[in-house]
Amino acid sequence: MYAERASRLTGAVVWTNSPAGTGTRPVLPDGCMDLLWNEDRLLVAGPDTRPYLPEGPARCWTGIRFFPGTAPALLGVPAHELRDLRVELADLWPAARVRRLAGRIAAAPDPASALEDLALDRAAEAGPPDPVLRRVVECLAGGRPVAATAAELGLGERRLHRRCLTAFGYGPKTLARILRLQRALALARSGTPYAETAVRAGYADQPHLAREVRRLAGMPLGELLAGDGGDG
Repeated sequence: MYAERASRLTGAVVWTNSPAGTGTRPVLPDGCMDLLWNEDRLLVAGPDTRPYLPEGPARCWTGIRFFPGTAPALLGVPAHELRDLRVELADLWPAARVRRLAGRIAAAPDPASALEDLALDRAAEAGPPDPVLRRVVECLAGGRPVAATAAELGLGERRLHRRCLTAFGYGPKTLARILRLQRALALARSGTPYAETAVRAGYADQPHLAREVRRLAGMPLGELLAGDGGDG
């Protein structure tokens, strides 16, 4: 069973996912990176460009999903180095430090809150997030073209591309496609007809929507929505 709540860290979401029923749902690209807690281990989920299907038996997970573009400054690693990967936090930070943090979370009565405290402590050390990155997300999520986004922010397209690789793990065109997918899924899940979803989300037509869902989610939209049952 999947549950989430807004984090005390601005823009982030704290979530838990416990096995329920049979089958495992894929994790879809969303423009975000997550800090994960699972069976006394701290891991980082890098930015996805394709659906990720967890391997092995179903497990209980706790995570904090950072607002798009903010995790690299907290973790100290460019997002593109973690693209489509799940890695141990100890591969990014000193192992002794990670062991202490893991021990603190394991001893906490609520691992989700302890994980959130870890993120808040790191955010306080790192300082406020880059406001330009939030504007990038807002512009692209609103359907603004990459060239117009770069112009509004006073950045050349090449410079915007470099900044996006570091912050999001891929270029602005890929980020725009992923944010558009998430916009479409939200509309479709609310009951909006597929043809209207396509128009409102910024696709050329319903076949364009269908192709993009297959490419980024790995299955048709109807199958994806039929399988929604609470998994994150």
